[in-house]
Amino acid sequence: MNDWPDGWTGDRDNRGDRYGRGSAGAQPEGARAMPHVQPRGVPRQSQGYDQGYEPGYDSGYNTGQVYGSPPGGGDGRNGGGPPPPPSGPPAPRYAPDWRRRIKIGALTLVVVVLGVSIGTYFWADSKLQREVDLSKVIERPEAGDGTNYLIVGSDSREGMSAEEKKKLHTGSADGKRTDSMMILHDGSNGPTLISLPRDSNVTIPSFRGSESGKLFPNTGRQTKLNAAYAEDGPELLVRTVEFNTGLHIDHYVEIGFAGFANIVDAIGGVEIDIPKAFKDKKSGADFQAGKQTLNGEQSLAFVRTRYAFANSDLDRTKNQQKFLAALASQTATPGTILNPFKLYPTMGAGLDTLIVDKDMSLWSLGQMFFAMKGVTGGDGKSMNMPISGSVGGNLVWDKAKVKELVNQLNNDEKVTVSGN
Repeated sequence: MNDWPDGWTGDRDNRGDRYGRGSAGAQPEGARAMPHVQPRGVPRQSQGYDQGYEPGYDSGYNTGQVYGSPPGGGDGRNGGGPPPPPSGPPAPRYAPDWRRRIKIGALTLVVVVLGVSIGTYFWADSKLQREVDLSKVIERPEAGDGTNYLIVGSDSREGMSAEEKKKLHTGSADGKRTDSMMILHDGSNGPTLISLPRDSNVTIPSFRGSESGKLFPNTGRQTKLNAAYAEDGPELLVRTVEFNTGLHIDHYVEIGFAGFANIVDAIGGVEIDIPKAFKDKKSGADFQAGKQTLNGEQSLAFVRTRYAFANSDLDRTKNQQKFLAALASQTATPGTILNPFKLYPTMGAGLDTLIVDKDMSLWSLGQMFFAMKGVTGGDGKSMNMPISGSVGGNLVWDKAKVKELVNQLNNDEKVTVSGN
């Protein structure tokens, strides 16, 4: 009886010529060539392709499955493993394209800046109080070259608490009156700022009531300029200025006490040089001579003081011009414009209390602001309306000089007329 597996050739007597247990051969038993015996589940291997299999049999060579390994590779114990690493050289590594990155970064920055700018513009534009309707002003003079702004500082106490009124020395009078009036001409020969003393003697012309629409004829009545505002508001004030000067007013801008003080505080104060010390109990002013930085409360006292000066309202208007030019100059700086922590509080403080005409755009307001800055930048001029005397305590304008001044402004010529 042959106790060797079927398919083996040879006999026991020839075992010494083979490899196995007790063999003296040089190769181990496991290395014997066994051409007719294959491990269970392992296909017969040939020279790189399958031979002799029944149809449908998959040797596993097409999928990388060898010797019974499960799909996906591995040792068969955990259901597979990662595929073998790809053969061949590694993929090339390219240097970063810095030009492209810089272009993308620059484009992103431009888009962000543009978006913020547009958003800021519409936010600020929406805050403007366009309450003055200049279309109600009748018999207006023809417009000349350049742009004329009527800038009014009112003593409005609207929105102020009792504590704020006391702190700012504003009193508690109802309603509002004009505390300062100026014409700012912006033209090709530089800006010109002309103060209109509130005690100027003027004629109240015919006008149409801003609320009633009723026509009031000209009776030749003469009064102080600020009385026109008290009688029928901004529309009558514009009508009175145009009638007594012959100058067309393009835009109207008004700011109250609270807004003025808030703007100064928002930019951290305004530095100004006071040549001579003065004190005024009514306005709360108490200043020493020399350069100093004024906060909102001090600034309001500075521009309102009149009783401490020999020339009263004329000296006050000079201080108002000086301060407003300094305010504009110190506000229109990169430190304010490029700093959102200063820009937005400053704009918010001013725009919340600013009253303008219905045709005023934010762009026009910005032009006015920079023209105001140019008054002290060497390109502009500031002056009072020329005065020839007084009547009944009111200041009388010099008609000849006023006419010459208006002609120069209408023709956008360099202003040579001097004021008081």
